[in-house]
Amino acid sequence: MATNVSATARTAQSSSLPMMALLAGWLIPGAGHMLQRKWIRGGLLMVSIITMFTIGLALKGKIYSPNTGDLLDILNFAGDLGSGLLYVLARLFDLGQMPVQVATADYGTKFMVVAGLLNIISAVDAHSLATGRKRS
Repeated sequence: MATNVSATARTAQSSSLPMMALLAGWLIPGAGHMLQRKWIRGGLLMVSIITMFTIGLALKGKIYSPNTGDLLDILNFAGDLGSGLLYVLARLFDLGQMPVQVATADYGTKFMVVAGLLNIISAVDAHSLATGRKRS
């Protein structure tokens, strides 16, 4: 009887882990890997993505808001949104809302969009590791 309970618990845990890894990895960069005890990979992703986003803010990059305007604005918003809580915090504290006036600000904008896209890739990677489709 204890064996059935143990097997059921493992099945429930294994079915929820991939979604938790995906969601945690999107919200907090590197968290999806850390949930799976991939400490070094998760830490490197966390440091890389947060550093890229911070450099983008320091360069006065623009953070895009949801709109139905230009296609490139929509794609840049999707990239920014990929940063998870970093995007939410930046919007909450009104960071990156100034219009781009210097060339370095354009580079900063691209840093933040690429940080978001890298975060999406890392969250999907954490999901693939959790489902067993990918080995370490």
